[in-house]
Amino acid sequence: MSPINLSVVIPVYNEEQGLQALFDRLYPALDELAISYEIVFINDGSRDRSAAILREQFQQRPDVTRVILFNGNFGQHMAIMAGFEQSRGQRVVTLDADLQNPPEEIGKLLAKMDEGYDYIGSIRNQRNDSWWRHVASRAMNNLRESITRIKITDQGCMLRAYDRGIIDAINSCKEVNTFIPALAYTFASKPTEVVVGHEERAAGESKYSLYSLIRLNFDLMTGFSVVPLQWFSMFGMLISLFSALFFVFLVIRRLIVGPEAEGLFTLFALVFFMIGITLFGIGLLGEYVGRIYQEVRHRPRYLVEAILEQSPSLLSSGEGQDEGVSVERVAPHPLPLSRR
Repeated sequence: MSPINLSVVIPVYNEEQGLQALFDRLYPALDELAISYEIVFINDGSRDRSAAILREQFQQRPDVTRVILFNGNFGQHMAIMAGFEQSRGQRVVTLDADLQNPPEEIGKLLAKMDEGYDYIGSIRNQRNDSWWRHVASRAMNNLRESITRIKITDQGCMLRAYDRGIIDAINSCKEVNTFIPALAYTFASKPTEVVVGHEERAAGESKYSLYSLIRLNFDLMTGFSVVPLQWFSMFGMLISLFSALFFVFLVIRRLIVGPEAEGLFTLFALVFFMIGITLFGIGLLGEYVGRIYQEVRHRPRYLVEAILEQSPSLLSSGEGQDEGVSVERVAPHPLPLSRR
């Protein structure tokens, strides 16, 4: 088989309304690049007709289409990890299925990689977010960079490009919870970012809730640095010192002024404040312990029901591209590819 220049990895979850529009734009955009490519779709346990539509698309373009079918919903990042493990291209581009990032921008990322960069992030332009979301995003970026030294201007943009060396390094990691762009940034020797187009979602609904965004940032903080624990330890030392000084002040005041009840509510407020800080610290420590707990169980990160792909013999000979009938089913019993 001739080497594949580009693999496009696309996670799919309940996207039946927009898949055809994606096909109509994605394949022509990649054909215009005039390079060998493959598209790896990962169906993440969709409850609609997404899996059936992907099967139909595989039958139409089996020469460049591969479909991984999960037997359940394991999350977007695990779907991308499965696509990385199955990808064969020298360069890998990730893309959302909702067309918020135009497929026509893939060429811009590849052109940037031609300049010698091994990881290309992207920044969406023409975003119509509210002012408070811009402020919150900027504050979170500053906090993350101060803790982890990882620079990701737009962490919500899926359109990114990775060199094969970065992909192999990511595949060698067996973390249960991680944030793939941050992991790639730590492995990259020459990362950069480019500005790409942004479009409104044409169909379907966003899969990211406020809770999932909070969880994502917790993974970023606790998965790549122990600085939050160090900060909290230092803050706890300051609180302890302040409490000791305040206790000495109250004892001296009682000896000089005598018993009094006016400062009781102030004392309550300080106690409640310190209790809140303590609970926050317990939660932060629990986040780290929870990550350890998930790792030591050694459970598979995802289970694959089947993989649809054209057999290597047909690909090398050029036969069967019109028929598109070669389907290789992998794992009649669910197989955890990430634990092979």
